[in-house]
Amino acid sequence: MQTRLQPALLATDAGREADSILRSCVHCGFCTATCPTFLLTGNELDSPRGRIYLLKEYLESGKATRITRTHLDRCLVCQSCETTCPSNVQYHRLLGIGQAMLAQDVALPLTTRIRRGLLLAILGSPALFAILARLGRLLAFLLPASLARQLPGKRRFDEIAAFSNEAKRKVVLLQGCVQSSLSPDTVNAAEVVLRELDIRCVRIRHESCCGAMHYHSGSQDIGLARARQLVDQLLAELDAGAEAIISTASGCGNFIKDYGSLFAQDDPYRIKAERVVHAIKDAGEFLAAQELSALNAAGSQTLAFHSPCTLQHGQQLGGVTEKLLQQLGFTLAPVRDSHLCCGSAGTYSLFQPELASELRRQKLQALEAGEADSIATANIGCQCHLAGGTSKQVRHWIEYVAEGLRVKKGS
Repeated sequence: MQTRLQPALLATDAGREADSILRSCVHCGFCTATCPTFLLTGNELDSPRGRIYLLKEYLESGKATRITRTHLDRCLVCQSCETTCPSNVQYHRLLGIGQAMLAQDVALPLTTRIRRGLLLAILGSPALFAILARLGRLLAFLLPASLARQLPGKRRFDEIAAFSNEAKRKVVLLQGCVQSSLSPDTVNAAEVVLRELDIRCVRIRHESCCGAMHYHSGSQDIGLARARQLVDQLLAELDAGAEAIISTASGCGNFIKDYGSLFAQDDPYRIKAERVVHAIKDAGEFLAAQELSALNAAGSQTLAFHSPCTLQHGQQLGGVTEKLLQQLGFTLAPVRDSHLCCGSAGTYSLFQPELASELRRQKLQALEAGEADSIATANIGCQCHLAGGTSKQVRHWIEYVAEGLRVKKGS
């Protein structure tokens, strides 16, 4: 694709990167076949190719309208198009550059800005979110069933006993902002499983948000500030002997794995972030590389596994967790169109509820078609979003593994 970006923009790191990405696109249109929003609306401007044209026009002219922003904001950033693209177009990076500029050039309506600011303040504060989650549980009987189903139920793994510090191996276990309140069993279950492998888990006190929600919602400066804080916290643990950083939320893990490209070339955190990127592993990715004989025959249920976009497209780990679960004794029901997004996409379901609801309906239809006992996933956002639309149990896959270990031991 030929480009004529403004000279002032080309003088920046972001401008040069955008120019390179635009030039790599060959207009083939393969991306349209796997873009969830284009498949829903049929509007070319809601496809990756259409959005690339919008971004090209904007970056060349410096002019954009709310129509430009509308179609860009409808993007799930699921990265399915990148998995499909034969030219390896780094679409999500181009979109991030464009959205950062749009945030300054095309203002959102005041009511939208206030609502978005409040939601990000709540979701990015584990302490505040925990208070609201507890209040929600107390008033669950007043809430719509779809919302009540997203609140945590009975906790199963709170009785984690003190673990010997003599374990030879140690990892950092990320807790996440909303996961610690909405699904506390997930991190606890991960610790149960890792301890079975004689691996000690360290949790960071006052762990910083990874910055993903703010970064992808137009507040990139705040997102990067939080990322820097988390980088410092994680480096301290790596320096203290942790061999890896384990994430049980694929959305957080995917964003952290992108840290190396988020900071400017002259930002000292770019080099620091590379150490973190090298150490961060999704829980399934980490366990798949271990000797798992101690965990064999842990599972007996039939599960419908929903592979989050941030796992299969972002981290390119499609099939890894599925094979792991089968190795551990679980039966996986077939799920059609497993490459398509469920509509959660971080804060997308909050800001684009109509599109998100339809994507969830289609995804649940596919997940429930195989008549599995339960639904498993690998990301807190997907877990809550899906749970809001079904009466079936939806949990993180590692909770089923930890529960299976109990059954195996007869406890």
